[in-house]
Amino acid sequence: MHAENKAFSTGIPALDDMLQDVHPGDNIVFQADNSRDVLPFIHRFCQYAQHTGKPLVYFRFADHPSFLPEGFEAVCYQLHPQESFEQFISEILETIKQHGKGMYYLFDCLSGLAVNWYTDRMLANFFRLVCPYLFTFDTLSYFVLLRNSHRTLAINAIHDTAQVVLDIFCRNERIYILPVKVLERHSPTMYMLHFWNDEAFLPVTKSATLSEILSGITQPSIDFDTEYKDTWTSTFFQALQIVNGLREIGSSVEDIAEFKTHLIKMIITRDERLLALCAQYFDIPDLVAIGKRLIGTGLIGGKSVGMLLARNILKKKAERLHQRLEPHDSFFIGSDVFYSYIVHNNCWWERHNLKTSADLLEHAGKLREKLLAGEFPPDILQQFQEMLNYFGQSPIVVRSSSLLEDAYGNSFSGKYESIFCANQGTPEQRMQNFIEVVRRIYASTMNQEALAYRVHRGLLNQDEQMALLVQRVSGEFYDSLYFPQIAGVGYSFNPFVWHPKIKPGQGMLRLVFGLGTRAVERRDDDYTRVVALNQPLLRPEGSSDEIRKYSQKIVNVINLAKNQHTSCTFEEIVKAAPGIPLEMLATRDFEMEARAKSLNIKNIFSYVLNFEKLLTHTPFVQDMKEMLSVLSHAYDHPVDIEFAVNFLNDEEYRIHLLQCRPLQFIGKFHHVQLPKHLPQDDIILKTDGPIIGQSTAEQIARIIYVIPDKYSRMPPSDRYSVARLIGRLTSQQPRDQHLMLIGPGRWGTQMPELGVPVSFSEIQNASVLCELAQMHEALTPDLSLGTHFFNDIVEMGIVYIGLSSGKDVGFFHDALLQKAANKFPLLLPGYPAYADAILVIDTAELAPDARVLVHVDTLTQKGLVFLSRT
Repeated sequence: MHAENKAFSTGIPALDDMLQDVHPGDNIVFQADNSRDVLPFIHRFCQYAQHTGKPLVYFRFADHPSFLPEGFEAVCYQLHPQESFEQFISEILETIKQHGKGMYYLFDCLSGLAVNWYTDRMLANFFRLVCPYLFTFDTLSYFVLLRNSHRTLAINAIHDTAQVVLDIFCRNERIYILPVKVLERHSPTMYMLHFWNDEAFLPVTKSATLSEILSGITQPSIDFDTEYKDTWTSTFFQALQIVNGLREIGSSVEDIAEFKTHLIKMIITRDERLLALCAQYFDIPDLVAIGKRLIGTGLIGGKSVGMLLARNILKKKAERLHQRLEPHDSFFIGSDVFYSYIVHNNCWWERHNLKTSADLLEHAGKLREKLLAGEFPPDILQQFQEMLNYFGQSPIVVRSSSLLEDAYGNSFSGKYESIFCANQGTPEQRMQNFIEVVRRIYASTMNQEALAYRVHRGLLNQDEQMALLVQRVSGEFYDSLYFPQIAGVGYSFNPFVWHPKIKPGQGMLRLVFGLGTRAVERRDDDYTRVVALNQPLLRPEGSSDEIRKYSQKIVNVINLAKNQHTSCTFEEIVKAAPGIPLEMLATRDFEMEARAKSLNIKNIFSYVLNFEKLLTHTPFVQDMKEMLSVLSHAYDHPVDIEFAVNFLNDEEYRIHLLQCRPLQFIGKFHHVQLPKHLPQDDIILKTDGPIIGQSTAEQIARIIYVIPDKYSRMPPSDRYSVARLIGRLTSQQPRDQHLMLIGPGRWGTQMPELGVPVSFSEIQNASVLCELAQMHEALTPDLSLGTHFFNDIVEMGIVYIGLSSGKDVGFFHDALLQKAANKFPLLLPGYPAYADAILVIDTAELAPDARVLVHVDTLTQKGLVFLSRT
């Protein structure tokens, strides 16, 4: 419908369409850095009013130049707010009454009223009185408000009362608009940032552009200049005055350093080792910037600290790389919010008593249910809403950031939940979905994996509070899909050395197309691209057929239409998202195309995700190598990072550094001499890799072997039962005796048709973990362990061994193990149905004159498990 056929219009048809029409009674508030940025909208509004033949009523009361276009005639009323609030507002209300229904109104910039009345509270009172009155007369009224100029109470009053609130931004001579509120109207793109291009408002689709434009906005409710100051707000207000040059703390460098340390302990960390790093790389303006994006109070937690610290290290040590980063515009939900949530929902005593509970998991399960149903206080809900208004309809990820997480010595890798929010729907729906996500992450503190990790690491009695990191998902909108072009994890030290040319100290990457969940979680029958940074084109695979077979085929994306995190095939994504830089990510398999042509097969999809052009035609490898090196040197420790990459054009890309933490890897690689000329009958297992972890030579006391042909015939329910029984068996293992697990497919998979679906807590007492490629014909042991599983193996000092099928160098003496006496019926006598599938061998009984030894050399990727008769 064209503007001239409507009862009301902004004078910009594309803006009317974006707002799903203008309604009689709408009060439209424009928020901008300065009033000049709103003039293009005001002038079109004035011209439309003139076009309708109705006069525009303009209330003048500020000292800025007139908002009217040059030569435009309006009915102007000059008011004097400094004389009396009562007289000022009475004149306005009487004027509105005199003009009657259906009029167009324009007001000077409201921010001047607070100056005249010396308080934002009276500005709020003005808006609460005038706007409802205008609404009753079916008017269309324009108001302007300067951003970051008013206290929360005024902003909230205006947002609650107005029908439409629009944020306006001018960046690089371009005008952007972000709807904050549009009452009783909604569309799939309404709350996205839009670029005004001629007569069209185009949604901004790239996260890098969104965060660059919006990151400077301060959360309105985060207000250090409040009437009632506690220690928290007083400290931040003091810091803000220092940043603005309005106040100094003493005159010595020591005084400033002491105050900065105090701030760091308030919001960043109290861990002594991290405290020293943060003091080195955070300045007071950095800390104030964090405080302005902090919801509630308390510490921001380990994951947030790692992300911010890494960015500041690069800013000070590698400015070129810092310029390459996609800006972050994250928010932090303080640890005090979690603690208050526990108290507010009457969960504190139950959580406190967990430490001495006789049945930890049962009591934790009950507490988890209460946490899933808890309520938040109104002031926190208000801040949640303001944060969601800021993100609009951009997908977000809510990440656990507990106090103990991602620290030196404890990674908590994957132990707590991090959840993607598609963030679609009405503001009310988005708010409700967000609250549910926060509850789920809070409840994940009672997960079996998290509690087992804390018990295993001696952390159950330490204070563990849950802060949250809320990030805009890095990526781009592709119609109804959203995802980054590249995501992955990086290690400054490479624990997987599959070739003599690989230098462990130069690091490695694991790359995926789409969301990084495919790189950090071990879910299904798929693979990632492993890159040794000193030899980026070197691959564990050999032939082109193997490369195709072991390349990524499933892509994780956010489906905006379904409002969920989901998976698609690579081929489906290529067809649905023609704008992706396909040639940078994948290459055509010409051999496959030739074979298809010879067989008269048409419409073949031959692209293979190998990232070859990214690795060879861009500085990406050098960027990542330098980034990991700079970070590990600053930490004085190996690190691992999570990241996403998006191309702005054919050549320029931005790296979104999402996470950085110390890699829990102890010691250095060394060679272990494998015995030669062993009798074939004494070899239990021989492999040429893959092998991950430290080289080792140790005696194995017990082997638990899941027999492939027995296990593969089981229904899924029985396979889950096998996993639970494995957990019970490993929990009985003495810590001073080495345990080896051997099984088909993938340990830790979530799909029992692909392996044994154990949780890591059920196998964390193992010393050696072996995967046999005997579960699924398309599956092979590989490095697609996922960051969480991978980190757990490295952190716990477990040696991972894969034995692939079809390799002449591989050997597994299955018959030797199956001849041994099975201890399973004695250890778990109540489960006779599983005795055929689970073989438990005490190696002292395997051969009376021999010990079972494992010798693994990670540097040569060779491993032996054998009988030693010496």
